Amino acid sequence: MTWLEVGLVTVCLRLCTMKTAVTKTVATPADLPRHVALLRGINVGGTNKLPMSALATIFTDAGCSSVRTYIQSGNVVFSAETIDDLGPHISAEIRAQFGIHVPVILRSAAEMDGLLHDNPFVKAGVTAEVLHVYFLADAPSARDAKTLDPERSPGDSFVVSGREIYLHLPGGVARTKLTNVYFDKALGTVSTMRNWRTVGTLREWLGFFPDDDPSTKRVRNS
Repeated sequence: MTWLEVGLVTVCLRLCTMKTAVTKTVATPADLPRHVALLRGINVGGTNKLPMSALATIFTDAGCSSVRTYIQSGNVVFSAETIDDLGPHISAEIRAQFGIHVPVILRSAAEMDGLLHDNPFVKAGVTAEVLHVYFLADAPSARDAKTLDPERSPGDSFVVSGREIYLHLPGGVARTKLTNVYFDKALGTVSTMRNWRTVGTLREWLGFFPDDDPSTKRVRNS
């Protein structure tokens, strides 16, 4: 083999090595972090109509992958390397395409899993049917949280924890006075509610085991 041939082989080997190194650094959808988007106020009472297929396309066009939507209230599970500014972007796209203002609240997979362990009503043995969660866009200040009236809706109770408000509503959502309007005004933020069953389904879609939740076990075994 001539020196020229040796040189060409060396160059080829180096190029192949560089290509392999670059290929290994490219993340696949399965490697990307999982997240949940929670939209407020869509497809309620025939207003703010937004097809889930169109919503999924908006997320895909924004660079998200493995996009799945759950029921018509606007729950999206997806993969993305980062979610910086994604909420405002999705909200702006919805406004541009459908002419409606829809707040978009985001949570990571770890944050969704943490709900189960943080919910004081689950720890107290309350069943899933009467549990709900308000997801807040921003964590309220301690001063604002102290202004909330624990007796506002007799029979109902709530606990503020970080960017969530856990609710125990024995009389149901329709009768409670613990509404979006009340919390948003008092805490200076935007919220959207989900029942505990929906939270459980979203956790499953993120890869967490449903049997981790004792509130659903009690219902199945009762």
